[in-house]
Amino acid sequence: MNHLNLEEFERKIEYSFSDKSLLVLALTHSSYANEMKKGSHENNERLEFLGDAVLDMVVSEYMYRFFPEMPEGELTKLRAAVVCETSLAFLSRKLGLGRCILLGKGEESTGGRNRDSILADAFEAIIGAVCIDGGIEVANHYVMRFMEEQIEHTKSNFRSLDGKTHLQEVIQKISKIPLQYKIVDEQGPDHNKLFVAEVTHDGRLLGKGSGRSKKEAEQNAANNALEHMNG
Repeated sequence: MNHLNLEEFERKIEYSFSDKSLLVLALTHSSYANEMKKGSHENNERLEFLGDAVLDMVVSEYMYRFFPEMPEGELTKLRAAVVCETSLAFLSRKLGLGRCILLGKGEESTGGRNRDSILADAFEAIIGAVCIDGGIEVANHYVMRFMEEQIEHTKSNFRSLDGKTHLQEVIQKISKIPLQYKIVDEQGPDHNKLFVAEVTHDGRLLGKGSGRSKKEAEQNAANNALEHMNG
């Protein structure tokens, strides 16, 4: 990687390294280090190890502070969904990280530059490098700059999916009759609709919910039904 590319990447991630060699190390895949006959520590795996721990800690603290209604089991599931390989690879692609990774010829030829595992590992290695270069508080701010939107997006989908799935599982234990979802009301102008949904089972109303889309209204109806069952 030449100096210009380093500077471009630093602008992209909005962080300037005091020790540029840390950034290079974070972007050095083991296949490249092996081909260059570097030492076993001269790749990004140790920084990835550190970055993984920092990422878990920062995301966990954010969830603990801002999602007080979620029990420990749900927090664990949500964190796993947020810091999974697919999620981190998605963020890496947004940063154009794949173009910057130093890869061996074998990995390069088999599509390693776009492989989820390599992209996710490099993303964690960058976090580790920022932690070493700037300290844990700087790493915290760096992580949240990219992860906050991802956390909130994952949470909204996670909660809604979890509600319908959970309700389905509860009902299936006691009956083979399927759940029925129905939009019972629409309010507001076309550009800002509010939908109201009901979920019923065998003709009995279980829950009611509203949302800006039919899907969201149905999910909230399912969550409402679960709240009544647990109440």
